[in-house]
Amino acid sequence: MLANRVPMALDAIVIRRLRRTELPIDTVELARELVGRALAHDLPEGRVSGRIVETEAYVVGDASGHAFRGPTPRNRSLFLERGHAYVYRAYGISYLLNVSSELPGVGAGVLLRALEPLQGIEAMMRHRGTSRILDLARGPGRLAAAMRIDQRCDGADLCADGPLWLGAVAQPAGSIGRSVRIGLTLEVDRLLRFYERGNRFVSGPRRLRS
Repeated sequence: MLANRVPMALDAIVIRRLRRTELPIDTVELARELVGRALAHDLPEGRVSGRIVETEAYVVGDASGHAFRGPTPRNRSLFLERGHAYVYRAYGISYLLNVSSELPGVGAGVLLRALEPLQGIEAMMRHRGTSRILDLARGPGRLAAAMRIDQRCDGADLCADGPLWLGAVAQPAGSIGRSVRIGLTLEVDRLLRFYERGNRFVSGPRRLRS
C-alpha cells in the first residue's frame, strides 16, 4: 500500500514468515528482494510490523561495510548465514538493523532503512514518542526505535520461530528505484540503495526518492 492510503485494518493484515530458501544468496539481490517484504517484532504488548520500503546493500569487500576488515566480536553476526540480524549502535545514539546476506563465514549485509507501518502503530508511537505516522520508521534509527530493536536482537535468526522475523505480505512492491547510498564517505558512487518509488515512508532527500 502506498503511504497516502490509510493503513490496513489489523484484522486484514496477514504476514507469513519467510523461509531462508526464499532469500537469495547475494547481497544486492537480497537488498532488492526485501523491498516489499515485512519485518515483524512480537513484543509482550503485541506485534509491531511494517513493510520494508528502503534498503541498502553492503557487499563483500565493500570499504563502507562493517565486515570489510574481517570478523570481530562486534560484527560477527554479519558473517552468519543469510537471514540473521546484525544490530549495532551508530554514534552511540541509534540502533540500526541489518540482515546478513551471504553464505556462513562471508561478511556482508543489507541495512533496513525504512518501513511503512502495518501493525502496532500505537505502540510504535509510544516507542518513538511521536504521533506522526509518516516519521515512525522513516530512516534506520527511527525504524529500530519504532520496532523496539536493540543490541539484544543482534544475531537473531530472522527466518526462525523467534520474536523478530521477516515476512511476506499480500501487497507486493511497486516500482523499485535504485540510487547511491546515503551518508557515506567511502564507496559513495555505488548504486546499492533500493526503495519503493512513490512511497512517502522512504527516507532521504527528494532527489533520491523519485
